[in-house]
Amino acid sequence: MPTYTITELAREFDITPRAIRFYEDQGLLSPKREGAGGRTRVYSAGERTRLKLTLRGKRLGLSLSEIKALVDMYESPKDTAPQLKRFLTVLAQHRETLERQREDIEVTLAEIAAHEEECKRLLAGEKPLKTAEKKSAARKLKDAA
Repeated sequence: MPTYTITELAREFDITPRAIRFYEDQGLLSPKREGAGGRTRVYSAGERTRLKLTLRGKRLGLSLSEIKALVDMYESPKDTAPQLKRFLTVLAQHRETLERQREDIEVTLAEIAAHEEECKRLLAGEKPLKTAEKKSAARKLKDAA
């Protein structure tokens, strides 16, 4: 069975050894210890897979506790249906959060665009827009986005 050093895994996944040690501290990885005083970490193929799944979860924006729960389920010998249902629940919750964030971002971008247009108007020597006109312009910019 292949084994890996912390340096090899860090290089393979383009992360720092410090990040790998952090994942250990969070209980996501548990390498064997070898050498004088157990200072050398030795990662099994299973630990490499746990790291890969952890990084995949991070890319999806999941929290470390969500990732740990999912990775632990992945290793359990039980039926996969409950695991898949739990994963779908986590993904649905995460999608909902991202959708809300996207709406907030769209509103903020429309407000920024309206302020930019107002600044350009003022720099061009035009009269400032009234509040109602600003809101209307912001709505038009948001609808156009």
